[in-house]
Amino acid sequence: MSRTNGKSEIEPLDAEHELPAANDAGENPPTAAEAPAADIAGEQAVILKLRAERDALLERIARMQADFDNARKRAVREQQEYREYALADAIRDLLPVLDSFERALKTSSSPKDLRGGIELISKQLGDALAKLGLRPIPTRGEGFDPRLHEAIEMVETTEAPDHQILEELQRGYKLKDRLLRPAMVKVARNSKS
Repeated sequence: MSRTNGKSEIEPLDAEHELPAANDAGENPPTAAEAPAADIAGEQAVILKLRAERDALLERIARMQADFDNARKRAVREQQEYREYALADAIRDLLPVLDSFERALKTSSSPKDLRGGIELISKQLGDALAKLGLRPIPTRGEGFDPRLHEAIEMVETTEAPDHQILEELQRGYKLKDRLLRPAMVKVARNSKS
């Protein structure tokens, strides 16, 4: 550029040395017929990609569902096996009692010996059940507790305090901390106390 009279002068463009305008893709712009075909090809590629992703996700979901079903079936089977084996342990502890009853029935002895044998078998059975966690509920001389005892009869008496258990009609039991059967009892009713 040259200056003249303080004003700038614009030089004409040199068309021979001018670069063509840049295209975004670096190619010649598509013609009107090529533009829809290029868009359709791009959209089809996107559709194919999305279908592949969908198929992969559906396959993954199917596998996860199968894994879940297998885990659920395995848990049910293990729980059933646990119940069966827990019962087998309890029965194994009771088998000596059954053996003792069979031996007692085979012997021919006096009634006194038979009674002694039955008492031993009763103790053996009580020990086996205690080993499994069975505990008798105390009753005689205890206060009546409706959570542990079932009153069958109220007896008027002045010899015992009100609501004291006088007699046990049927023993009650707890398995660890759970009540299996309440004790059936006679309870004192003392109107003077």
